[in-house]
Amino acid sequence: MNIKSEYTLIGIDGGGTRTRGTIRRGNNILAEATAGSTRIGAVGVGESCERLLTMIEDLCEKAEIDSAEIDAVVIGLAGVWLEEEKLRSTKLIKTLARGQEMTLNDVMVTSDAELALEGAFEGNPGAVMIVGTGSIAIGKTEKNKIIRCGGWGIELDDEGSGAWIGREGLTAIVRDIDGRGKKTTLLEPFADINPSIDLKEARTIVKAFSERAFEYHMLSPMVMKCAVEKDPVCLEIIKRAADHLVEHLDALYGQFNMKQIPIALMGGIIDANTLLAKMVADTVQKDKRYKLIKPKGSAVEGAIAIGYRLIEEME
Repeated sequence: MNIKSEYTLIGIDGGGTRTRGTIRRGNNILAEATAGSTRIGAVGVGESCERLLTMIEDLCEKAEIDSAEIDAVVIGLAGVWLEEEKLRSTKLIKTLARGQEMTLNDVMVTSDAELALEGAFEGNPGAVMIVGTGSIAIGKTEKNKIIRCGGWGIELDDEGSGAWIGREGLTAIVRDIDGRGKKTTLLEPFADINPSIDLKEARTIVKAFSERAFEYHMLSPMVMKCAVEKDPVCLEIIKRAADHLVEHLDALYGQFNMKQIPIALMGGIIDANTLLAKMVADTVQKDKRYKLIKPKGSAVEGAIAIGYRLIEEME
């Protein structure tokens, strides 16, 4: 029996900036939806689960089916690793659903990075470097062991990520304003980010940041643009970001027994074909330890594949 044609699944990729979801029956996409961040570290577990449930409702409405018809829902959330975190989100989503008289047959919450790994290699060995608001490298060895490097969140690390680039850009801005650092063309686009910011009044920047008028990752496109335009300060930030990202892969390399590891690059910064994406790809391609490949599928497709596997295990 081809269960892929018999069952209906929802797959959701909950990123740090954007969340994507789909309903699929066999090879048919019944509906798709996008929403803002569902990263627990950014919006809290309660708000994250409410947004996810809203997306599930939206998908069902678009597909014109009842939630009870969904055989499995697989969700990947940025920054979720511990089993207790996964179970907490799973239980809360089910509780919220019952409160709205929705029937959800089977719900699984895991890391968004694991979805990306599944989507990229369809269960085969390899490593994925994911670069978006955050950064993480995750791999599956020949013995099916899941290994990772990074993914600590901007509060602790996330070197090379969009948030890290934005934070480094903000540091360059305040150093320029103070006269402690080199001049950068980043000041002008940053001043336009919010009308409350006055570069002549340093306190306005502190106030705007504390009130979340802007966040680190919002500066990343500005830094990237200035780097492309040869601003030396911004170009140096992007070069350091590329070095940090490749370090993630180097840290994983010793845990494989393969002479050459398949590497896939994924995430918003990669998908946008940015200068950083090109730098990382160029470095990986020149390293004989790695073989750069195109991902076979997206994180959302990885969620669907995991969903089908769950159903097979229950059969």
